[in-house]
Amino acid sequence: MALVSRLPQRRAERLMFSSSDDNAMLKQIQSTHAPDGREVEVTHLLRVIEEIFQHAKPIIHAPGANQVAHPRVDMLDDTDLREMLELLSYTINKISCEMACKCIGGGDAHGTTLNIFNILSNYTWDAKVVIALAAFSINYGEFWMLAQLYPTNYLAKAVATLKQLPETLEHVDTLKPRFEVLTGLIKAMVDLTKCIIEFKQLPPQYISPDAPELLTATTHIPTAAYWIIRSIVACASQITNLISMGHEYATSTAEAWELSSLAHKINSIYTHLSKQLDLCDQLINEKKHLEAFEKLVHLFATPHLDNMKILQALIYAKDDQLPLLDGSTKRRVGLDVLRRRNVLLLISDIDLPNEELLVLEQMYQEAKQAPTRMESQYEVVWIPVVGRSTPWDSEKQKQFETLQGMMTWYSVVDPTLIDPAVIKYIKEVWKFNKKAMLVVLDPQGRVANPNAIHMMLIWGSLAYPFTSDREEVLWKEEKWRIELLASPIEPMIFNWITEGKYVCLYGGEDIEWIRKFTNTARAVARAAQIPLEMLYVGKSNPREKVRKNSATILAENLSHVLPDLTLIWFFWVRLESMWHSKVQQGKSVDSDPIMQEIMKMLSFDGSDQGWAVICRGTDTAKAKGDVILAALADYESWKGRIGQRGFLPALNDRLQDLQTPHHCNRLILPSTTGTIPERVVCAECGRVMEKFIMYRCCTD
Repeated sequence: MALVSRLPQRRAERLMFSSSDDNAMLKQIQSTHAPDGREVEVTHLLRVIEEIFQHAKPIIHAPGANQVAHPRVDMLDDTDLREMLELLSYTINKISCEMACKCIGGGDAHGTTLNIFNILSNYTWDAKVVIALAAFSINYGEFWMLAQLYPTNYLAKAVATLKQLPETLEHVDTLKPRFEVLTGLIKAMVDLTKCIIEFKQLPPQYISPDAPELLTATTHIPTAAYWIIRSIVACASQITNLISMGHEYATSTAEAWELSSLAHKINSIYTHLSKQLDLCDQLINEKKHLEAFEKLVHLFATPHLDNMKILQALIYAKDDQLPLLDGSTKRRVGLDVLRRRNVLLLISDIDLPNEELLVLEQMYQEAKQAPTRMESQYEVVWIPVVGRSTPWDSEKQKQFETLQGMMTWYSVVDPTLIDPAVIKYIKEVWKFNKKAMLVVLDPQGRVANPNAIHMMLIWGSLAYPFTSDREEVLWKEEKWRIELLASPIEPMIFNWITEGKYVCLYGGEDIEWIRKFTNTARAVARAAQIPLEMLYVGKSNPREKVRKNSATILAENLSHVLPDLTLIWFFWVRLESMWHSKVQQGKSVDSDPIMQEIMKMLSFDGSDQGWAVICRGTDTAKAKGDVILAALADYESWKGRIGQRGFLPALNDRLQDLQTPHHCNRLILPSTTGTIPERVVCAECGRVMEKFIMYRCCTD
C-alpha cells in the first residue's frame, strides 16, 4: 500500500520537473549559466524587495488611515547595501527595461525569460532570481506609489496623467480580485526564492554537495529559477498592460488564469524543495549535535582549573542570560554562583514524583543545617530533561513551573536552554532513563560520582561530599543491621535498640495474614519472655490498600505503623537504593553479604504474600509470610533450643527445617535505573535467576 500511495506523488514530481518542455527549457537556461565567482549579498537585497511588496497596495483614505508603516531606516541606509547596489544597478535597470519593452511589444514570455538569463549569466542561481525580483519590484513599486499618491499629491497626479493612468488608478479598488491573484503569485515567488537562498547558505562543513538530500534539490533549482523569472515576466506584463490598456484590461480572464497557473506551478515546486530542505536541515542538525556531543565528551576528559567551562557547556554557554533560578529567592542568577563548588546535578523529567521531591527537599535542608563548610561548598542544580518529540505546550510549562516552585535549590530557568547534545550525553554517558539521578561534579568539573542519589537516600548528609570514594568508605563501615535497614524511617527504632528490644518489620497487603501474624508473634514473645516491637512497612509503590491496612492495624492495635505513605515509599526506595549503590560499586549477590540480605528483602516484596524480619543486634531471622507464621505457630517444637541457642538462632533453625527444596523467589527492580545486572543469583539457593520482562500498572 505504501508503494502504491507514493506512485502518484513521484509521477507528479516527474511531471513537475521532467516534462519534455521543461527538459528542453532546462538545457537552454543551463547553457546561459556561466558564474564567474562574484557573490551577491542576496538576503539584504531581498529584504528591501520585500519591503516594496509589503507596501505596494491600495491605501484607504480615511481619517487616521493614511499612515504608512515605514521600513527600518538603518536597513535602507546600510553602507554595504548601497555599495552592492552601485555594482548591480546597471544590471537591475537593464532587466527592468527588458521586461518593460518586451511586455509593451507583446513579446514571447519564454524568449524574454531567456534574455534575462543571458543578462544574468555570470551570477549564481540565487542571485539571478533576487536581481530579477529587484528589477520587477522597481516597476511594481512605482505603479503603486503613483496609485497611493494620486488622490492627494499634484505631482503624482500630473505624472499619472502623462502615463495615461487616471482611469486605471481611479478603479484600483474594483481591480482588487486581479491584484489578489498578482499578490498571491508574488508571495509564491518570494517564498521559493527564500528556499533557494537557504539551500545556497547550507553550511558545507555539515553537508556535502554530493549528499543525496542536497543533490536532489540542486538538480531542480535551475528549473525553479526559470519559473520564478518566467512568473516575474508575467507579472510585469500584467502591470504594463494595465498601464497601456487601462481599466478595460481587467475584463480579460486569460491573463488572470495564467497568473493562477504559474502560482500553482511555483507552489508545487516550493513544496517539493521545502521537503528536501527539511531533510537537509535534519541531516545538518544531526551532525551538529554529534559534533557538540563529541566536544562535550572531550571537555569532560580535559582537566580544568574550575567547573565553569563544564557548567556552561551543560547548561548554557552564552553570557547574555542568567540561566539559573535561585529556589530560595526566586531570582535569576548566573553560573558564577556555582564556581569552584561541589555541584550535584539533579537530573529528571518534569514527572518527578512528589514523594521523591519531598524526601530530597528534607535531605537538602538537613545538609544546609550542617556545618558551614558543607553549606558553602555544596549546591544542587535541577536539570530538567524534556523530550523534543512532543511540543512544549502550556500544560507542560505549568507542570514545569509548579515543580520548579517547590524546589529551594537552583534550577535551570528554561528547559529549552538544555542543548540536544547535552541530553544525548546525559542519556548515553550518564545512563539517564526517566528515574531521577544525582550526578556529582567536583570543584574542577570532574564527575566525582555518576549517580549519588542512592547514597543520599541511604545516608543523607553523612554522604557528603557524595563522591564514589565516600560511598565506598561508608559501605566498608556498614554491616547488615536494623539501624541500616530502617532507623532513618522511624526514630522510635533507636529507642527500641537502646532498650535491647527485638524489632520486627513486616509487610504485605493481606490483612488476614497480618492479623494472624501479629497476634501469633505477640503470643510467642510473651511465652518466650522477650520484649518485641513490630512495625508495618507495607509494600513498595504503596496505594490505597496499604493505607487502609495501616488504618486497620492502628484501630485494632496490632502493631506500630508508619504515619504516612511517603515514609513507606521511602523505606522501599532506600532498600532499592542500597541495591543500586552496591551494583554501582561493582558488587554482586554472589560475594557480598549485605547485597544478599537486600535481595531477600526485595524478593519478599515481589511475592504476593506477607513477610517478616526480626532483628536484635546482628542476629536476624526472616522469611515469607506462610513460612514464618508456621514457624511461630509451632513454637512449642523449638522453644527448648532457645536456652542454648538464643531466640533468633532457634527460630532460624526452625525456619530452615520448613524451607522446601522447591521454591520461587521474585526480584522486582525498576528497569529505568540503568543499573540492572545481567546475572543475579537467588539469595536462598544460589542458583542463577531467570530474567523476565514485566509490565506493571501503578494502580491497585
